[in-house]
Amino acid sequence: MKLILTAPVDHLGVPGDIVEVKDGYGRNYLLPRSFAIKWTRGAEKQIDGIKRARDAREIRGVEHATQIREQLEALEVSLPARAGEAGKLFGAITPADVALAVKRAGGPAIDKRSVEIAKPIKVVGTHTVGIKLTSGVIAHIQLGVVAA
Repeated sequence: MKLILTAPVDHLGVPGDIVEVKDGYGRNYLLPRSFAIKWTRGAEKQIDGIKRARDAREIRGVEHATQIREQLEALEVSLPARAGEAGKLFGAITPADVALAVKRAGGPAIDKRSVEIAKPIKVVGTHTVGIKLTSGVIAHIQLGVVAA
């Protein structure tokens, strides 16, 4: 089965790639989760749009990743969350919450899948969160969780 990826898939490819996979994998996993669309001649135009969007967001080499890391590590990121009187949160901080907080703090738009939280954040305070920019460059930001 010939498919066009619309999302990054581990060990398969990135958005815009045309891949050949077994019918069951494509029909039962990739298509229902919107990770891919069926390949057609008309879909070639969609590939170009996906690749242009990817190039605009993509980190262009180690130097660019290092610049973004410096920019991220210089940010003061604060995230308000609902908490009890003892400082315990009514839930946990998710990678999507961190990505949104970085954007609100004036940082670049980052993908929630690149946010690495070592232990679940369930209390108010300052926590260190990793953001994987490339395979060799990881930014560590200080996330201040405050009671809202």
